[in-house]
Amino acid sequence: MGQFELRAIGKVQVDDNDMKVVLDKKYIPAITKLEDFKYINVLWWFDKYDNTESRAKLIEKNPYKNAPEVLGTFATRAPERPNPIGITCSYVTYVDYQNGIIGLAYIDADNGTPVLDIKPYTPSLDRVEVPLMPDWCSNWPKNLEESEDFDWSSVFTF
Repeated sequence: MGQFELRAIGKVQVDDNDMKVVLDKKYIPAITKLEDFKYINVLWWFDKYDNTESRAKLIEKNPYKNAPEVLGTFATRAPERPNPIGITCSYVTYVDYQNGIIGLAYIDADNGTPVLDIKPYTPSLDRVEVPLMPDWCSNWPKNLEESEDFDWSSVFTF
């Protein structure tokens, strides 16, 4: 397998009032008509975990309450992984074409996190009508809207 070259297209900005993706100016044309999609998938880089030790971690111990004691990295959304890629599905609150800004209802990335790509959420490709989940996480919210009011601190151990 070969090497890949990735370039950030922008950064996540999070402050007390707003969560957003701020694009590098050259990528602004790529958001033409994005406002027609109210949800997007933001692919981002866990840059704080881009090191040899984090990339070598393949087992997570106790990442979730009520989960098996040991889970493989690919059975989690943990930041330590061979390629530290994160993905968040988020509601688009606004699109500012002039400044290349996409407002988000929520993103679980830190301020300054590099953004790799943005894809529109489309139910025909991104939604599973009846997802099959392990018993230990079957009480988690069934959709993004329910996640908003869910007490995630009752689930995660980190």
